[in-house]
Amino acid sequence: MTTAVAEHAAINFVGSPFGWLLLAIFVVGYYFIAAEEKYHIDKAKPALFTGTFMFVLIGFYYVGVGADLILFEQEVDHLILEIAEIFFFLFVAMTYIEALIERGVFSALRAKLIAKGYGYRELFWITGLLAFFISPVADNLTTALILSTVLLTIDNKTKEFLVPGAINVVVAANAGGAWSPFGDITTLMVWAAEKGVFVDFLYLFPASFLGWAITAYLLSRYIPNIDPLGAGNPEEAAKIEILKGGKTIIVFGALTIAFAVLGKQILHLPPMWGMLFGLAVLQLYMYFLKKKHNEDVSIFHAMSKIENNTLLFFFGILAAVGALHFTGFLAYAAKLYTMFDPTIVNIGIGLLSAVVDNVPVMSAVLKANPAIDHAQWMLVTLTAGIGGSLISFGSAAGVGVMGKMHGIYTFASHMKLAWTVMVGYIVSLIVWYVQFIVLGIY
Repeated sequence: MTTAVAEHAAINFVGSPFGWLLLAIFVVGYYFIAAEEKYHIDKAKPALFTGTFMFVLIGFYYVGVGADLILFEQEVDHLILEIAEIFFFLFVAMTYIEALIERGVFSALRAKLIAKGYGYRELFWITGLLAFFISPVADNLTTALILSTVLLTIDNKTKEFLVPGAINVVVAANAGGAWSPFGDITTLMVWAAEKGVFVDFLYLFPASFLGWAITAYLLSRYIPNIDPLGAGNPEEAAKIEILKGGKTIIVFGALTIAFAVLGKQILHLPPMWGMLFGLAVLQLYMYFLKKKHNEDVSIFHAMSKIENNTLLFFFGILAAVGALHFTGFLAYAAKLYTMFDPTIVNIGIGLLSAVVDNVPVMSAVLKANPAIDHAQWMLVTLTAGIGGSLISFGSAAGVGVMGKMHGIYTFASHMKLAWTVMVGYIVSLIVWYVQFIVLGIY
């Protein structure tokens, strides 16, 4: 009897009371994650509790029925490795961003933009382009936070400029992150799962760029064609400059990403290994700044500024999805790809990402591991990356900007212009279809 229970437990919990208990815990936990604003609780708290608690319960179940714990241990070990690769990659990327912020790189950028005397529409396009091209190197959340700060510095009152500008930054950051393994956590997950090599994701650039460009054009029609108050002061740019070492850290950051790519493609090292090597180089350079130029720059100070709640959220939600995979629920998700056309399913996943955060959605797809071809893996990468822009809280970038522009960029203000994002989403899908299916370019 024990053997039968052990075999059943090792294969599938679906249909058992214990399995439904775990599913209920996941649903309740995700409710509190989604209702972050309502209960004023950081989403990392319910996510981490849900993910860890589910595996604690599974462990107790195995012990209680006398089941073999080897399979359980293997699942946990594999999950830890999977999460660690993503966790440390993001950790290093965030450290580099914080180091650049400390060296005044982004402050100098903001000051120079203001001092140039650009009009609202010009600033709208500049911040959008910056978001689209910074996001692939940094990440969509950090990029959106930085450029939403730039928008507020330019003008913190004119909603006719700020709301379309905020939507533009969110859409651009998410679209930019979709064609780079570093730009979005979902893209990083697909790359780490070896569903494509580095250059494969670059083929998503046309769909990502044109989808954002169409949305940006439609949004720009709502921007007042006047100059912002207080702009055009050349003295402001002269006051704020990049501190010593800032430009060198930019170079080291680019080289770190390059090594992460080469390490993955040539040496078969996980991307986090190249990133951690780059972190070691950054530490040594900061030591050099201290000794040679008496610049008191601490790598640990930069680390202290990292949004650890974001990292813990990813750990918790990936653990929770891993528990659903272990219990057998995600096996049913893979059946959708056999019941319906994979293209339709992947487009639906993009729409689902707008309601449910794209991280657990992509994690569920990867765990289910449906038998789809390379073009379809690229499609789900695209849709999960850009689909979150359809609703303000559908992506980490959107949630971050809502917090930064509290009372200005809201769910309601986003939904009034959400049709522009939907048009861009459809354009991206059309471009993907023509490029991947009709022309076979990928």
